[in-house]
Amino acid sequence: MSATSAGGERPLAELRFLTVAEVASLMRVSKMTVYRLVHGGTLPAVRVGRSFRVPEQAVNDYLAGSYVETA
Repeated sequence: MSATSAGGERPLAELRFLTVAEVASLMRVSKMTVYRLVHGGTLPAVRVGRSFRVPEQAVNDYLAGSYVETA
């Protein structure tokens, strides 16, 4: 039996975690913006010591759900 994430989607060993700086760079926003998203519960993260790690899939899901349709 292998360990899986809370949703049971992928084994934990296959999850890729990003630092706040990596997420900020990927999204082209400041680190403070990423911290706001994490603290506000909009972007899930794991606390490791005094820092956060964000699952890469969570970033992809957030961005996919944030597209705005324009006229």
